[in-house]
Amino acid sequence: MAEWVKKEISKSEVSELTKRFAINPLVASIFVRRGIKSGRDLLYYLEGDLRFQHNPFLFNSMEDAVDRIIQAAEEKEKVLIFGDRDVDGVTATTVLYECLVEMGIDVRYRLPLGDDGYGLSMNAVDDFAKDYGSLIITVDCGITNNQEIAHAVELGMDVIVLDHHNPPDELPGPAIIVDAKVRDSGYPFVDISGCAVAYKTVSALRFSRSKWYKMELCLLNARKEDGATVIECIKVRNLVPLSRLVETVVPGEKGIMDTRLPSYLQGQMILVWDEKNITSILEGTFGPGTQFNCLDIRPEVAQIIPAVANMGLSSVKKFSKLAKYGDHEATEIGGLYNIFVSYVNQSQKKEMPETALREEKDLQLVALAALADIMPMRNENRIFVSKALESINAGRVRPGLLELMASVNLLGKKLNSTDMSWTLISNLNAAGRLGHPELAAELFLSRDQKERESVAQKIIDLNAQRKQLSSEAMDYGIIQAQNSIANHDGKLCVVIDERINRGVTGILAARLESSNHVPAIVITFVDEVAVGSMRSCRGFFATAFLDKMADLFLNHGGHDAAAGFSLERKLLPEFESRIKQLVPEIQLESSSYGIHEVDAEIPLQFLTPDLLAVEDLFEPFGEENEQLLFMSRSVPVVDAMILGRGEKQHLKVIIDTGKHKWPCLFWNEGERLHRDFEVGDDIDILFHVERNVFNGMETPQLVLTDLRKSK
Repeated sequence: MAEWVKKEISKSEVSELTKRFAINPLVASIFVRRGIKSGRDLLYYLEGDLRFQHNPFLFNSMEDAVDRIIQAAEEKEKVLIFGDRDVDGVTATTVLYECLVEMGIDVRYRLPLGDDGYGLSMNAVDDFAKDYGSLIITVDCGITNNQEIAHAVELGMDVIVLDHHNPPDELPGPAIIVDAKVRDSGYPFVDISGCAVAYKTVSALRFSRSKWYKMELCLLNARKEDGATVIECIKVRNLVPLSRLVETVVPGEKGIMDTRLPSYLQGQMILVWDEKNITSILEGTFGPGTQFNCLDIRPEVAQIIPAVANMGLSSVKKFSKLAKYGDHEATEIGGLYNIFVSYVNQSQKKEMPETALREEKDLQLVALAALADIMPMRNENRIFVSKALESINAGRVRPGLLELMASVNLLGKKLNSTDMSWTLISNLNAAGRLGHPELAAELFLSRDQKERESVAQKIIDLNAQRKQLSSEAMDYGIIQAQNSIANHDGKLCVVIDERINRGVTGILAARLESSNHVPAIVITFVDEVAVGSMRSCRGFFATAFLDKMADLFLNHGGHDAAAGFSLERKLLPEFESRIKQLVPEIQLESSSYGIHEVDAEIPLQFLTPDLLAVEDLFEPFGEENEQLLFMSRSVPVVDAMILGRGEKQHLKVIIDTGKHKWPCLFWNEGERLHRDFEVGDDIDILFHVERNVFNGMETPQLVLTDLRKSK
């Protein structure tokens, strides 16, 4: 019997979050129970503005990438985008391709077709060289393509790598690399998708059209504190803080030349808030002859953000939401920086309104990629997916996605992250898995609606074929799995079978990992090459494990939890031998299988449709942010019935809370009725709260995870 666990939490921590962020105690308790306590983490649940995404120029190499692409546009160069075959790769290709076309660049894209291997290929490099190409940009791949990139450089081409996979010990070069996982990348969040990296690059390219691109300026504030003058400065380039200076001076004790200010401010444009007040403070500190040549930005900012027109910086600081969440910018100079960034962002949208529309289209693809590549639903990934769902549910669906949604009957339904994952992404991934990623690209890039409708249907047909291949692969895998796990000391599952289609090795590995709770490797063959996928769990890193056998592979790479590789067929016995040698080194964390971690217990009187608002606050759900799991005790059952006629029958239970009657669905658990409870009993339940949409009508319902008769 599964164990129900509700973690004990501190009432003081719940009370603190409730007061500080004006949230109700139930929501606060869920945050605390999930370990989400810092203001910086809570921000991404309580706010959804794109202002809170990270600046693309935090990538130390982003300016180099932007300049090289701008050069390609100015010099009429030929550019190749090389992407991956999966949803992440295709969406990344689409986002970058559309941007470069807008820039007037002679650009084409290429994806691995048929049985092509992962990553940039020698053939792709050679073909592009013959076409007199000069710049290759890899998206969602490239970080491990050392030989191919070196070959491209030998042929006189430049390479930009936009990737998010784990880097090898030796980075490919010479190349401009934009990958948050590279050491000293500068980017504060490593778990973004390949499409998000492409989107960041596109955002930086759009910013490069503004007057602020590459402009170095200094934000300055002066204030009185305990008889001294505190002068704070932040140097900024591309809206990224480069350095900070704080100088504290007692009036009359130092001249301006006795401070670090002259050298720090030399050659800088100095921006201040309320120039008259700042000048007065500085003259009172250093004497009336002091000249700072400050530019007052308050009047200009007020034209875009009228609410701050008459505010001093102390009020502007409080106006900042970043300050509310305990960001390090909770100072007056921090408030100046935050309002300046907001001003620049909003003025750009006003000057270039088409940019916001394109950004909205891009984010729908970024959201698909984040969910498809199982990126954690925290930090800015939450904003990407939330903004995408917001625009989709408002009816502003980008071309291609619109036709696919129509084909799978999702139009008119309030879409959530689960719908995107299980319906849209599963269909899109089928195209790449079965060797036709070009169909997914055509779906998003075609300007002809009829063609997009036709392509959408082809993709759906491929997904039906993929389901059949997956079912067959599972039959083969189950036969081998248990023996394999026993042969690898219960730590690893390895399945090798020529009958498995290479397009479903990842799916089978994921299913074997999920059902057996150990890392799984699935290998099949393409001619004389063994092609494999690995899915890991319980704190065991897939890429680090494969790195120990790197000398055997033609190529390999991926993430901590998912990786792929290929090697010559003749080396497979050596590969199996190496794995056996490495098994004693495998350390797996204890499994949580059979444990249900409860987010909150809901007393009967509070079991109302209002819980949907709590559910919505924690959306989007996904990796590292599972759907909320509630518990209620002693719930009266007023009716129950069995649904379905197949081998697995479902259970529908009607419960009565006094104020509300809830329909509860328990999938594949029809046998529980008359075995575990009867109509008229009181039961304890574990459940998710969901919306059921039928014929356009939306009703709340519970989906049960477990139940037991109340004691």
